Amino acid sequence: MFGGTRWNVFDLRAQLGIISNDLQQRFVAGHSAGRIRGDDAVVSGFFATQGFLINLAITDDMRGRAADALAQVDASHLAEKWLDEMSTGEVRRVLIARALVNRPRALILDEPSAGLDVVARHRFMETVRGLAQQGTTVVLITHHVDEVIPEVSQVIFIRDGRVQAQGDKAAMLTGDRLAGLFGAPMVVETAHGYFFARPKL
Repeated sequence: MFGGTRWNVFDLRAQLGIISNDLQQRFVAGHSAGRIRGDDAVVSGFFATQGFLINLAITDDMRGRAADALAQVDASHLAEKWLDEMSTGEVRRVLIARALVNRPRALILDEPSAGLDVVARHRFMETVRGLAQQGTTVVLITHHVDEVIPEVSQVIFIRDGRVQAQGDKAAMLTGDRLAGLFGAPMVVETAHGYFFARPKL
């Protein structure tokens, strides 16, 4: 993806945008600087802080790029809204915008649907699809086969902390392959570019 075999971890982190439930909890539940608005949360991405903007030099360009990032994920209406008044899905959109302000080469989404209801989950994953279609590399970490969006081309199975197998999505998401991963017979169906897996009864 980045053309190298060995990377300095700090150089690599600068090219990645990481969104996780843990990051969201640190913003919403653990934010000790007081309440924070959506646009300020996005601006904090320039400084790698969790919303803390005190004594930081914020430029008009940063504000403009933050507004553009919110628009990119259809979240402009959240700019003035307080994070603690947003739904889980809304906060997650803001955090994606926060990652996008640095123009990362890839977004890493760790269990992206955690805490979302079925409608919010669909809307959020459609946002992720839109980013992938715009050319952003998306890395999904998930236990749910049906979260593997159609734009994903490669799949890696990890079990017990080790890579078990990897390859083309269609070759990986089969009943036999998933049975080996989950340790039980599996049935796989496809629809509209998505794969759906369930235990074989």
